[in-house]
Amino acid sequence: MKNSNIVALLAVVVLVVAAIAYLSMGKAGPKASALPAVEVTAQVPEEASASTSASTSPSAAQAPVRDLAAKAARYPKAKEIVAPSGFVNTGGKPVTLGQYVGKKVILLDIMTYSCINCIRTFPYLVDWYKKYEDKGLVIIGIHTPEFDFEKVQANVEAAMAKYGITFPVVLDNDYGTWSAYKNLYWPRKYLIDIDGYVVYDHIGEGGYAETEEKIQELLKERADVLGASVSVDMPKTAGGQPPVAAGQTPETYLGAARGDQSLGWSISGWDVQPQYIESKAAGATISYPVAAKNIYLVASAEAPTKLDVSIDGKPAGAVEVGQARLYDIYKGEGFGPHRLVLTAQGKGLRAFAFTFGN
Repeated sequence: MKNSNIVALLAVVVLVVAAIAYLSMGKAGPKASALPAVEVTAQVPEEASASTSASTSPSAAQAPVRDLAAKAARYPKAKEIVAPSGFVNTGGKPVTLGQYVGKKVILLDIMTYSCINCIRTFPYLVDWYKKYEDKGLVIIGIHTPEFDFEKVQANVEAAMAKYGITFPVVLDNDYGTWSAYKNLYWPRKYLIDIDGYVVYDHIGEGGYAETEEKIQELLKERADVLGASVSVDMPKTAGGQPPVAAGQTPETYLGAARGDQSLGWSISGWDVQPQYIESKAAGATISYPVAAKNIYLVASAEAPTKLDVSIDGKPAGAVEVGQARLYDIYKGEGFGPHRLVLTAQGKGLRAFAFTFGN
């Protein structure tokens, strides 16, 4: 085989492995748009003592002497929040990164409330905010919607309350901040140090212990810079979510814009719209041969409507759909192949997408 063919083959293998690894962590979103991005500017304290900075390793024990010139050469400056559409958990007051640079360590979390990968990270965010808010950490959620119903502030407020999220959340309905960071994924976390540099970046689920160590490292640096005294001893951290099972059915969109019926699902009695399908009357069905342990559905209904669930030809309960959000459809005892059939008991139920878990 020629060298060029070998190189090409290796490149393909690398891409396939990378894609499989990503599917276990999060999901891809749309490409960034061309909205303007502005670097965060704020008054940052100069050297006050022999303080420390972020290192390439998440280990806080080996933090080097703070060197602003080295930081500038190594890390990108954080981009300011762009074109916000609203604010949650702020009393209606606007939030900027600039108001915190020089004062706080910032965790910027790009997410959306119906994304199962984002939902699985929420308990960690809530835990970190409780433990480290009084030590100098601020978490800012950037809620970039996947579906139109996620642009509605009341829906976002209800979801944040449901998941116990009390830190500030910015509605990014026009993808302004998403674009500023050239982001492509839900969820994505950026850690911004006291000097306004993005020193850590994590895509998708997982990496919780590493992220928490980095938070602690940056809080210690902040304490040194501000001449404060703070204890951020490393607690035990949960190990995260199990990996995606081999052969698990991928996330499946049902609307015309992104739906792919080659995956094997079929419908009867539904109107097909770009983002969703809508039941025409009672008895509308979705049939899907899936491989998973747990099954979820992003759905909504103007009036509460029940969705009967059948697994392998046997009734498996019913789910009442109302508010636009992610619903638990089925919780299995173990991973395996199943024939899923959903039957709407009324008109006007909207189904957006299936997601699956192990």
